[in-house]
Amino acid sequence: MSAQHSIIANATSAIRDRLQRAMPWLYGMSAKHDYARDYGWKESLTFHDFHRMYCRSGIAASAIDKTIAKTWATMPALWESDKPAASPAEAAIAKHFARKGIWRGLMDADRRSMVGAYAGAIIYLRDGQRLDQPVTTVRRGVESIVGIAPAWEGQLTVVEWDQTEGSETYGEPLYFQFDEQAVGEPQAVPKSQVRIHRDRVLIWSDDGTVNGSSALEPGYNDVSDAEKIKGAGAEGFWKSSRGAPIVENPQGLSMQDMMRGMGAATPEEAREKLNEKADDFQSGFDKFLMLGGFTAKPLTITLPQPKEFWETCVQSFAASMQIPFKELIGNVTGERASTEDAKGWAETNMSRRENRVLPILYEFVERLVAWGVLDRKDWVIGWTSLLDATPDDKLDRAVKMSSINSQSANEPVFLLDEIREEAGYAAAEDVEGWDEFMRERDERERQKAEDGPTQNIPPGDNP
Repeated sequence: MSAQHSIIANATSAIRDRLQRAMPWLYGMSAKHDYARDYGWKESLTFHDFHRMYCRSGIAASAIDKTIAKTWATMPALWESDKPAASPAEAAIAKHFARKGIWRGLMDADRRSMVGAYAGAIIYLRDGQRLDQPVTTVRRGVESIVGIAPAWEGQLTVVEWDQTEGSETYGEPLYFQFDEQAVGEPQAVPKSQVRIHRDRVLIWSDDGTVNGSSALEPGYNDVSDAEKIKGAGAEGFWKSSRGAPIVENPQGLSMQDMMRGMGAATPEEAREKLNEKADDFQSGFDKFLMLGGFTAKPLTITLPQPKEFWETCVQSFAASMQIPFKELIGNVTGERASTEDAKGWAETNMSRRENRVLPILYEFVERLVAWGVLDRKDWVIGWTSLLDATPDDKLDRAVKMSSINSQSANEPVFLLDEIREEAGYAAAEDVEGWDEFMRERDERERQKAEDGPTQNIPPGDNP
């Protein structure tokens, strides 16, 4: 074996990779590339990778939090029919849900499900049973719902599956284990792991199972690259502004002379002392460097503008989250483009609400009905549409409709009630005192017609 091949054969894997990239003909040409290895991306990702990115990256946190804020711009309500009836039951539900934070707990579970492959909403009931027991019947009334505890994927794991053939839940989780301290910083409390029956856990994911995927996964590499560019730019700016020194030894100075001058017994000790002085100098702007005969020259670093590179990564990440770039960053320029982005963003979140959130909320309501907490009715979850026009937009349209009426040569194009409805107001006949107001107006017009036109006589012409 030649010396060259001997060196290659005994090199570490890292050196082999470098040699293969530098001399691909030596290892055989390949049309395929390992992008994860080439670009420093992780091969496999876990929940803790996504959770750390959400906690430490402003871009990732903005994408998750803005999606949730838009989807849950208003809290839903539970109605007994297609329209709110303002019944005692609806009022009691609204009051209890607000006091116990039921909707907010479900919203937080939705947020956590975007970070992990799934999340859980643990339902606490006043039924006198342990959490590991199935729910049979609960005392009627929403007061039996104690609260909702959102759980991260890393806190809620499946410990037992339903393996009973013929069961409606065959192949689905039967028991979960909840470990509150499994995510985040450990707390100074005794570690507890609670076993919970599936009846008391509402799984949040795209398909309602634990086999989902994180919303951050498609754009994980994009955020990683953006963080690299940002971090490298910040560190490079710091180094450039401080001026990293290049130290040159005096002509004719030997290692022994340097050791004696620095009071070092070995060359390694001398280098350590020299590094300590350089590190101390680099640690602040008000430090000076004394080297005793050595010459220190500044190292000038010219940094490229990172904006274009950084924005490319962030735009790719925004596309993976289906968020307009301007909505994600908050830099809105160009009103027309921003208005169209806002409309598309609202439509995206309305689709998310209809296809992901509402099915889970209806499952929650169905459980409450099955347990006897709510009466058996066709309950409807009412939610203000994200596509509704703003009050200003409604008034603008009403003004345009009134203007069209005033320019019409014949009959009005729009009825009064149509204009009022477009402006966001009730029909005239539904307004208290409207009929009386119209009678008084008609009476004034009639009286004015009987009296005839009035004449204004200038003060100077009075007799």
